Amino acid sequence: MSVANTDREFVPLCDDDGAGTVVPFLRRYSTDQAGAVTATDTDLDGTTPYTVAGTVTTCQAAPAVPVAVEVHAVQDTDWDLTAQAGTQSVTLLVFAGAVTVTTAEGALTVPAGSSLSWGVDGDQGDAELTGTLTIDGAAPGASWHVLWTSQ
Repeated sequence: MSVANTDREFVPLCDDDGAGTVVPFLRRYSTDQAGAVTATDTDLDGTTPYTVAGTVTTCQAAPAVPVAVEVHAVQDTDWDLTAQAGTQSVTLLVFAGAVTVTTAEGALTVPAGSSLSWGVDGDQGDAELTGTLTIDGAAPGASWHVLWTSQ
């Protein structure tokens, strides 16, 4: 009994017409038992034949647009998310005493040695935290920092 010894590999490529139209397609390389290599171009579905009309290139993802992010910090001072437009992440570090954090779910006492963080999904460049988030560190003997980033 013999087993067919063929190898197939797919490579995503792009067809660039030079005038601004770039069409992605698949190129399938097949190697038969004798070592002969053939290339077949198809649409992205892998079955519909595709005919290259321009220059074959590797597909490039659109470059990420840089977003300026600022880092802020305060120590032992009440903090409120509503006063911080464009906030994307918040981290609370409690060093001594206890701090009260209030969110839409209610109040939480955060003891010394604890940290809490909130943030937006990194894939959403223009997302920001919204809703209720306040930090009240007015308790005697409390020492804490809140750090946040915004765009």
